[in-house]
Amino acid sequence: MASNPNSSRPPRDSPPRSPTSPSSSGPPSRQGTQYRPSQPSLLRRSHMPSSSPEDRPAQDIDIDQDGVEAQDHAPADIDFEGVRPHGIIDEPSDDEVNARTALLNNIGASHHGEGEDGGIHTRPRYGHGYGSFASSYAGSFEHNRPSLGGRVPTDINTSRSGVADYMPDSVTDGLLGRPKKRSTTHWLAERAGIKHERLMYIYYYLPITNWIRQYRWKFFQGDFIAALTMASFYIPMALSYAANLSHMPPINGLYAFAFNPFIYALLGTCPQMIVGPEAAGSLLVGSVVSEAIKAGKFGDDDGMKAGQVGGMVTGLAGAIILIAGILRLGFLDSVLSRPFLRGFISSIGLVIFINQLVPEMGLDKQAAHSTRAHGSPLDSLIFLAENGHKAHKLTCAVSFGAVGIILVLRELKRQLQPLKNLGWVVFIPDRFVIVVLSAVFAWAFDWEKKGLDLIGDIKPPEGVKMFEPHFPFDKENFKHVSDAFETAFIVALLGFFESCVAAKSLGAGNVKVEKVEKKNKDGSVEEVEEADGIRGMAVSSNRELVALGLANVIGGVFMAIPAFGGYGRSKVNASTGGKTPMSSILLSLITVICTVGLLPYFYYIPKGVLSAMITVVSISLLEEAPHDIRFFWKIGGYIELFLMLLIFLTTFFWSLRGGIIVGIIFSLVRLLRHSTRPRIQILGRIPGTREFDNAEVLAQEADVELVPNCLIVKIPEPLTFANTGSLKHRLRRLEDHGTNYAHPALPSVRSKEHNKNIIFDIHGVTGMDFAATQVMYEIVNDYIERGTMVFFCRVPSKKSNVWTLFHRAGIVELCGGEGNFFKSVDEALRATEKTSSFGDYASVGASADSASQTVVQDDADGGNGMAFDQDEGSPETKRRRSSRRRSSKGRVGDEESGRGS
Repeated sequence: MASNPNSSRPPRDSPPRSPTSPSSSGPPSRQGTQYRPSQPSLLRRSHMPSSSPEDRPAQDIDIDQDGVEAQDHAPADIDFEGVRPHGIIDEPSDDEVNARTALLNNIGASHHGEGEDGGIHTRPRYGHGYGSFASSYAGSFEHNRPSLGGRVPTDINTSRSGVADYMPDSVTDGLLGRPKKRSTTHWLAERAGIKHERLMYIYYYLPITNWIRQYRWKFFQGDFIAALTMASFYIPMALSYAANLSHMPPINGLYAFAFNPFIYALLGTCPQMIVGPEAAGSLLVGSVVSEAIKAGKFGDDDGMKAGQVGGMVTGLAGAIILIAGILRLGFLDSVLSRPFLRGFISSIGLVIFINQLVPEMGLDKQAAHSTRAHGSPLDSLIFLAENGHKAHKLTCAVSFGAVGIILVLRELKRQLQPLKNLGWVVFIPDRFVIVVLSAVFAWAFDWEKKGLDLIGDIKPPEGVKMFEPHFPFDKENFKHVSDAFETAFIVALLGFFESCVAAKSLGAGNVKVEKVEKKNKDGSVEEVEEADGIRGMAVSSNRELVALGLANVIGGVFMAIPAFGGYGRSKVNASTGGKTPMSSILLSLITVICTVGLLPYFYYIPKGVLSAMITVVSISLLEEAPHDIRFFWKIGGYIELFLMLLIFLTTFFWSLRGGIIVGIIFSLVRLLRHSTRPRIQILGRIPGTREFDNAEVLAQEADVELVPNCLIVKIPEPLTFANTGSLKHRLRRLEDHGTNYAHPALPSVRSKEHNKNIIFDIHGVTGMDFAATQVMYEIVNDYIERGTMVFFCRVPSKKSNVWTLFHRAGIVELCGGEGNFFKSVDEALRATEKTSSFGDYASVGASADSASQTVVQDDADGGNGMAFDQDEGSPETKRRRSSRRRSSKGRVGDEESGRGS
């Protein structure tokens, strides 16, 4: 059990410890007397840790202006007058502390210490990540939650303590070094009292095993009503998508609701999300089917071939997403920008609106014999203009009447829903009512004999049984793969992006927890927590990829159209009472019942009415564009507006796939241009301080001091092969002009004396690849050959990848040794004052390799010579460095005037 950190704190009335107590002969003893500061308002409390790493209290961390410094320790016999010392703490042995325990035990806690005013302040405890070569020590590990007794909690996905709150297991195991026999996750699970670790993984990767244990019968009513409402809304839509957009038999649209929601309920991580067919994916599948028909690969009335081609596109899209999930590529949901999506969605709205005019005007027979009707939106408009006089009047009246009624009812819902006691109007299935009434009118007035196209018998294509599986990648379908793969990739990317937007917006649901009294069998009453939904389901992009991918692979086996999560549909599910994935399972069951037993009643549904519902969807897609256009115009986002316009016009004059390809190419060029440009900065000193910042920015706001004979360059990002290609060129521009904004045609305006020393601040270089290391070696070597002395500051720790590559490549040796690598820009500047020649430069660098070498430099108190040992671990070095760090900011001006800078 972890000890209380306050237990090691001496009482207020304890006598102060003499600053001259003998401890200079060796390291502090574990049983030594605790140091009692004579001025509590200026000193932090001291700690005397126990021998157990679990009982060791948290140690303080100093934060300098340049970042988090390494923790300093000093023996008790040092004169602490005017200095705020650290507590005397024992350095644990290697057996007690390793990299894993040191980081895990120092994250996520708070530390109470005495502030400048003598009061107690709470400040966060940071991990020892900064610095030139800081060492981390173990802090206390508080057991904030009781032992779980071997039972994994339902909220196990969100109750991960320690480092798991900040980084995933794959990251921590890689950073900390996997222990010999157990992973970091195993270590944390053991500390938390989780005995059945395998169940923990099962609950995470198979979410149904998590939420089914929490399911209560009180959830069923809301889930069933939500599923019934969704079925009345979207089963007619599924028929429309399959018949009018995908050019497949209508029953294939029902298959998308029969299988995909059920599979997602088993593996998905968003309890309230409903998976189903979307207009964009259906239209893209229809483009592949239409091209195959135009190429003469099969006829327009061959439903079986159309279903196989559409099922192959769905299966390919699902396979792409599934592989991406297994490879943990969930970050790809951030690849597509908002302007790209808005331009694409608006283009889809335009294409759908124009294409639906053909069935709404009763021109299906003419379109079947015209190649122009299946071309670009512009070609379709030309076809409509040429054949408009052949439109069927009754079909136009029914179709456009349905569009008008749906739009009017939709607007009435918007107006009435905010009113008091009228929120229930949102649950009225207006489209289902219109479909039913139109079917009744078609049957009662015998509209079929008057030339109105009805949906007719909904059945599987000839030669195919209902729910009969077909392998989507059969040999006969391979001739369509070249046409289908490109479209399947776009379907996968857009479907996953829309699903992730919906999942992240809905999250795990707004679950409310309240305490209720529960009566036990023995008559006693206890207070228990009860939730109104599913707890402990954290949305994961990678697991969403697996769930959606597997669902569409299975859907492709049954020749279904693609199905993904939709925000609007999922919002309707949540608003009508759906709280758990059970609503998705019930929706699948209702769809199966309709497919098996109610298809004959769909015979009299007019095709024009189904087209009318899709037209309303296309109008809603176009309605969202003006808001984004106004926003980007307001903030000056002209490149974003150009991207939207480019996709829209390319789609209108060429094709939907062409618009997508052009938009993706334009977006990738922008992304590559941004990622390959190194964002290096020239640093200047803020007057009156020891802080350095971007000189180009400071010059626009206030005065900035540039250090003579020295160029200070900050590299604020990891270095890779992509962003180091032009690094040499940009460094040369800084040498010649002192800024990145000058045109390359400008001759050099800086003399060579200003570039006598160059200091690289690489605190932001958290990683490097091998190609970038080679470029950095060439840069340093070029400076050395030109007579420029190179210094590095704020280098990551010795255990980092950057330091390892610096050593292997010989960059450290080129710079004269580790002594020319400093903890701050200020220390590097002081070193440049002592290196007037390469002999001095080499001697300073070599001094780090000898613990006896010392360098004399000015003290922060005004020019007093102070010797400090270059050995990082010597107590003298730590005491002097601690003294300089704790000097008050008010003395910085005196220091600057004393140095004459």
